[in-house]
Amino acid sequence: MLTWEGPFFLRGGRMKPGLTVEQQVALLAQRDLVIDDEAACRTFLVSCNYYRLSGYARYFQRAPHLGDDTFKPGTTFEDVRAAYVADEALREALGKSLARVELMLRTHVARVIADAHGPYGSFLEERFYTDVGDAEPTVESLLRDIRRSKDRHILRYLDGDDFSRLPVWSAVEAWSFGTLSRAVERGARGSLSDSVATSAGIAKAGFAYRVRSLVYLRNRCAHHSRLWHHSVLDAGPTPNNVRKKAKRLAGQFEPRSVLDVVASLDDMASRGNAADPVLPLLLERHTRDSVFWKGLARPQSPRDHSA
Repeated sequence: MLTWEGPFFLRGGRMKPGLTVEQQVALLAQRDLVIDDEAACRTFLVSCNYYRLSGYARYFQRAPHLGDDTFKPGTTFEDVRAAYVADEALREALGKSLARVELMLRTHVARVIADAHGPYGSFLEERFYTDVGDAEPTVESLLRDIRRSKDRHILRYLDGDDFSRLPVWSAVEAWSFGTLSRAVERGARGSLSDSVATSAGIAKAGFAYRVRSLVYLRNRCAHHSRLWHHSVLDAGPTPNNVRKKAKRLAGQFEPRSVLDVVASLDDMASRGNAADPVLPLLLERHTRDSVFWKGLARPQSPRDHSA
């Protein structure tokens, strides 16, 4: 019998007890969720953490912020499950496009550095980067990722802590997407971003911050985090012409919505010949007036329990 061990804490410090799957189903029904097929509900909860599902359920409940966890009249388990499954499919679609854009960016970073600054040495010097404040120096991030690598195409060039023989086209393959993003933003004393954008055929304005927003989105997808009703914290400046083109296709959406980052991703993927656009695929799967689409276009903060 599967149970969730917690611990969960209620207001006042009292621990919430763990529930079996059967008890979880009963609790949902007690809160007026319509469950036509209890066996299917149980099966779903075996593979999906009840707490994860509750992140989607919140948007179907009356007033959880006021302590009322009952569901809005007529809400079914399939309504909640559909939002969860659609979100999962979106992460999978974005994952493929983001991976291809990341590889495209690695290629252009290596090409620009090798052609303009030489393939060896300089890109691993502290003076090559413009670091700000007390943040970790960019070079330290680059070297940590390189040292962590076990790949032959990295190890063959290393001699202890001597990285002078390591070519940039090998080094970029060891960097995480986040590290690559920082190198783009700060490299060549701040000029690398414009050079990489030009090389890839993408607008220079705000390019480094657009890449950062892709890293943010990729990380949420990689950690299976909810995209539906999510306001992007590290949103890049999607160019107005890109946003207008996307809105002609998809209708209105807010600047910090996931759809805004998808529009930016599609533009970069198209201009860099890296991947097919994701937005048309989303429109094939969801109508603009659907619950799922509205949660992508106009994200709302979860009305969760008060602290």
